[in-house]
This record gives sequence, structure tokens and C-alpha cells, in this order.
Amino acid sequence: MLLEGPPGTSKSTLLRSITAEWGIPLVFVEGNADLPPTRLVGHHDPARVLREDYSPENFVPGPLVEAMRSGGFLYVEEFNRAPEDTLNTLLTAMAERRIAVPRVGTVEAEASFRVIASMNPYDTIGTTRLSTSVHDRLCRLVIGYQDAEAERGIAGRRTGLESPRLLADAVALTRATRERDDLRQGSSVRGAIDLALIAAQLAAIRDVQLPAEPSVAPPRGLPEEYTDIVLDAMLLALSGRVFLDETLETTPETVLREIWQDHFLLHPAAAEPG
Repeated sequence: MLLEGPPGTSKSTLLRSITAEWGIPLVFVEGNADLPPTRLVGHHDPARVLREDYSPENFVPGPLVEAMRSGGFLYVEEFNRAPEDTLNTLLTAMAERRIAVPRVGTVEAEASFRVIASMNPYDTIGTTRLSTSVHDRLCRLVIGYQDAEAERGIAGRRTGLESPRLLADAVALTRATRERDDLRQGSSVRGAIDLALIAAQLAAIRDVQLPAEPSVAPPRGLPEEYTDIVLDAMLLALSGRVFLDETLETTPETVLREIWQDHFLLHPAAAEPG
């Protein structure tokens, strides 16, 4: 299965929930250019080989063999960053559910074994195009961002904050980064979580009371000291998480200030009666 979606869309959380429910391990592998087939399959312990020669007993299983033997999920993150020869190592395991390991023998996969891969469709730096033989062995599931209500719930659970107003503003501002034409990629809900946490800590430091109004109310008439705190937290939490359109001459801070102004000043003013 290939999970295709931007970062922060709960791909890892989804897999952890499934494997926990099934009672099987989730074996994690980070895809990168330095991932050789031997690291994926395993290797013989050099010290023991010098003493004992090669044998199945001194073989140290890699993530692939470990997942096959335990019936777990092999989760390869950033799948399209791994070298082609490493990905080809997975073809036999996916198609025939067995692999031949030299000096060890044939490793058969348990029934619940799966290869799960993930990739970010927005990221093209340092990636390779997957071959048709790899695509032919994978089902593809496109995962998008959660809706606003779900993201407010996630941010609330992860931060433990009891300010609906702050959580709503953090989520709304973060979601707005995904709708800008001058941003190639916006921030995930992780940005909203950090934005809310930083804002809450700044409020405590500056002795500013967080608004207690419901999250569904428009951000109208809020104290300036609160909106200033949100701006400072926004610049810190989101400026490294947004990626500009390479054809434009601007900065992440400039774009984020515009989003902040739209949220707290322009949109509430436009919504005023009359």
C-alpha cells in the first residue's frame, strides 16, 4: 500500500492504530539515498563470522526480514527517496511473500505481513521516480488534510489547552497557509499545535489573559495584546513550515503577516453588518 499525502496527515498514526488493534509490530524504515539493500534485509555479524564463519545463527535480520517473520507492517517513509536497487529488494517480498537470503535460506512472510510506503507529492527535491514494476505491486491511497473541526480536536488533545478561541485561531491561521497561491506548500496541523502552545506560553510570560469566548465566534474585537501574541507565535511556529512559490520575491514572514491581517482584521471587518 502506498500512502500519498503531505506531512502531518496522520499516516503514521493510522498505521500505529491498525497494528496496535491487530497486535502486530510496526517496523519503521526511513527512506533515503543511504538505504542499501543490506540494511533493509540484514547482515551477518562480522565478529561472529570471523570466529564461526557464515551461518544462519550469526545473521542479524534487517527491518524487512523482521517484519516478514513477525507478520508486522514494514513502513517505509519517504519511499521515493530510497535507491532503486533497494526498492527492487522489496519486489519479491511483495509479490511472492518470500525472499532468499544468502547463507540463511528462504524467509517466508506471515499472513499479516504488509509493505506500507508513504511519500509526499509536493516534495521533489532528492526524490526519484518510482518504476512501473514498483507501482504495479502497490495499491495507492491519497490522504488529504483533516477538516477544521478534526484539526481543532487534534490540536486540543495534543496541547491540553482549554482556550477554544486560541485553538480555533491557531487552526484557522494554519489552514490558511494551504490556500495561498504564493505558497507551494502550507503547514500541517503540527504547525497549529506548536502555534497554540507557543502562544499560550507567551501569554503566561506577558501576563495576558487568553480569550474565553467560543471557538465558533468570529475573531472580532479581540484584545490587541492577544492578537500580537498570536502573530509572534505564528511567525515562530509556521515560518519554517511553509514553502514559497520559487517564482516570487517575498518572505515567509511577509506572507504570514498577511494571513494574520486577513484573519483578525480584514475578514471580521468585511463580515460586519452593513
